[in-house]
Amino acid sequence: MTLLFKKITGLGAIALLSLGLAACGNEEDTQDDTTSTPEANSVGESVDYKITGIDPGAGLMAATEKAIEEYELEDWSVIAGSSAAMTASLQKAYENEEPIIVTGWTPHWKFAKFDLKYLEDPKEVFGGEEEIRTIGRLGLQEDLPEAHQILSQFNWTQDDMGEVMIAIQDGEKEDVASQNWVESNEDKVAEWTKDVEKVDGDEIKLAYVAWDSEIASHNVMKIVLEDMGYDVNLVQVEAGPLWTAVADGSADASLAAWMPLTHKTYADKFEGDFEELGVNMTGVKIGLVVPTYMDITSVEDLK
Repeated sequence: MTLLFKKITGLGAIALLSLGLAACGNEEDTQDDTTSTPEANSVGESVDYKITGIDPGAGLMAATEKAIEEYELEDWSVIAGSSAAMTASLQKAYENEEPIIVTGWTPHWKFAKFDLKYLEDPKEVFGGEEEIRTIGRLGLQEDLPEAHQILSQFNWTQDDMGEVMIAIQDGEKEDVASQNWVESNEDKVAEWTKDVEKVDGDEIKLAYVAWDSEIASHNVMKIVLEDMGYDVNLVQVEAGPLWTAVADGSADASLAAWMPLTHKTYADKFEGDFEELGVNMTGVKIGLVVPTYMDITSVEDLK
């Protein structure tokens, strides 16, 4: 067991799997709630009034845009990119103790690797704790009843997911890390496949977003379904196309529905065009995150 993994289990699920925006800067005593202070200006200037984001279709990006509006951060913008680009920028800034603001979420390995904190969100724009839910296309139960049952019974903890994410981050291939976890957690996998008969080469397509958390969950499920006789096709897309694919039937299911806030727009848009199979993880979160070496504590401090 590595030192890094010890840190993960010590922090527990909530610490490992948080979603947020990270901001860095210096904060002195504020003068009032309506006037921009020199400290706030310093924070903004130090990062060029930019928040480093992820893929443009993510619900987290929409929540960040809303936060900019709600907190009246007229000078600020969120820069779209990818999860990998965001974490690369965070790592570079962190290693040099430079200021940076990033979108983040838990579960994510960065909370184990770096000392980070959430910015307080007094207006609750990013909501509280969320759930990751499994969704399927209409007709899945009739067409692939065994897969439907496995997906409905699937649930695991943030620490479970953290083991896979960290292994991948440490250099293991996604399929190897997932296979190792499945082999080390036979009792848990048996709960997912309980009372399910094996099939013979039935095809199933799972759609996921390129978040480290969803890469972990979908690669683990791929191993489980393949062991049950399925021919599994994983399709990586952005959040909007993911929901569209499940709703129009071009994808069979996804384990990556963040509710009730992050993907609310998509859930509302496609209401009645998908089936919710169950909650596969609880206690996840999105928000604003900063390196702990920065003194800033709240989104309001950016104003």
